[in-house]
Amino acid sequence: MLKSGSDHWGSLAKFFHWTVVVLILVQGTLGLVMVELPRGPGVIPYYSFHKSLGLTIFAFALARLAWRALDPRPGLPAGMPPWQVTAARAGHALLYMLLFAVPLSGWWFDSVAALRPLYWFGLFEVPHLTGPDKALKELAAETHETLFWVLAAVAAAHAAIAMYHQFAARDNLLTRMWPASLRRRPPA
Repeated sequence: MLKSGSDHWGSLAKFFHWTVVVLILVQGTLGLVMVELPRGPGVIPYYSFHKSLGLTIFAFALARLAWRALDPRPGLPAGMPPWQVTAARAGHALLYMLLFAVPLSGWWFDSVAALRPLYWFGLFEVPHLTGPDKALKELAAETHETLFWVLAAVAAAHAAIAMYHQFAARDNLLTRMWPASLRRRPPA
């Protein structure tokens, strides 16, 4: 089912969720590895791929947010304390903000560094957000790195809380986001 129901997320919401999860895992790993590589022309393809992937994550985040505005949200489990409802909404808002902030900060860093034109997977040039600014280069780099680590921490907390709900609270909150083929039906 494309759209979400009262007790599960729809297939498009699941596609956006799990695609972004995988892309962020790949992107984070690539980012951590590439900064440890020796400087030289051989690292340019890694940085170019990292930048293209970041722009792709940004595009998926935009599409995901647009779809979420049109798609009904499943209800939360009955009996969930109000503080958990508030925390869940705040956590999701923070995740969305970071899904935009991390790629935008990388784009900003690329813009102020202005080492070479930015091409999305070599297909077309992406305009810089600003002009070159050596004075902002370090700040932009630090901002991008800090936001990445905040995203990593918030995403890890999100996953841990989902596991808690699934396996300790046993309210099947996590199964609503699993593909239908992996969801176990409750015994009759």
